[in-house]
Amino acid sequence: MASTLKHTKQTFKLNTGAEIPAIGLGTWQSPPGQVREAVKVALQHGYRHIDTAMAYGNEKEVGQGIKDSGVPRSEIWVTTKLDNPWHKRVQEGINTSLESLGIDYVDLYLMHWPCSSNPDDMSKVYDDWNFVDTWREMQKLVPSGKVKNIGVSNFAIKNLEILLNDKSCKIVPAVNQVELHPNCPSPKLLDYCKKKDIHATAYSCLGSTDSPLYKNEALIKLAEKKGKTVQQVLLMWGLQRGTSVIPKSVTASRIQKNFDLDGWELDDEELAKINGMRERFKVCGDAWLPAGTKVFFGDDE
Repeated sequence: MASTLKHTKQTFKLNTGAEIPAIGLGTWQSPPGQVREAVKVALQHGYRHIDTAMAYGNEKEVGQGIKDSGVPRSEIWVTTKLDNPWHKRVQEGINTSLESLGIDYVDLYLMHWPCSSNPDDMSKVYDDWNFVDTWREMQKLVPSGKVKNIGVSNFAIKNLEILLNDKSCKIVPAVNQVELHPNCPSPKLLDYCKKKDIHATAYSCLGSTDSPLYKNEALIKLAEKKGKTVQQVLLMWGLQRGTSVIPKSVTASRIQKNFDLDGWELDDEELAKINGMRERFKVCGDAWLPAGTKVFFGDDE
């Protein structure tokens, strides 16, 4: 039998040499007024990875939760993201996020979407700027010390190819944060990222709020067999695929359960059963982006 991993202490080594904690707390769609407590509870329970974004509007609360926890800043991996209308203002974007968070640096700064929205008219993108230009500016942040690692989010193979093949791309993204769960597994994208030494972080790894995955009979039976929750099974599936996971919750008991993954794993047959699930859905598509902007192309399966 394969030896089980200590998942609560597990990290994944990035192409920069940095080590990102395998399990983090996601904060997308967490209700205002509850994020601060959720971050504090998570850190005091052992989490060392907190994920936020300027677009979530909760960086200030996240920063307060970090302070409330009493855990030293040096022990916490903080990820935040550059919002779409800030693509021409990368330096201002990171400074604004750091001020909101109340910290001097972030461990990972991501381009949230490969979409350079025009802040004067959010229904349009700039006609003289794209995500390659944004990445060129993000690369300049690394020597400043304000950002330890840079990466991208919501990048499909097609856009990763455009970025990596541009002569201005001097730094390969350390991370690509994308939606990943059994009904959105994107194996081709994962394989591509592995080949390019880009680590994948899974957001909406539980299928998001009111997830249909919680009602899936096969997952329910598997969870009962393991003596675990469906959520724990989903997180273990993500970890064993080599991705870090950032489940979102503001409920203390769920935050704690989502982290308690030591001492067990899914065997090959169980992994194959989950991998064999054929239903497909995406929590976060690209229809809300400015007209004509597509970032998902249906070719990552």
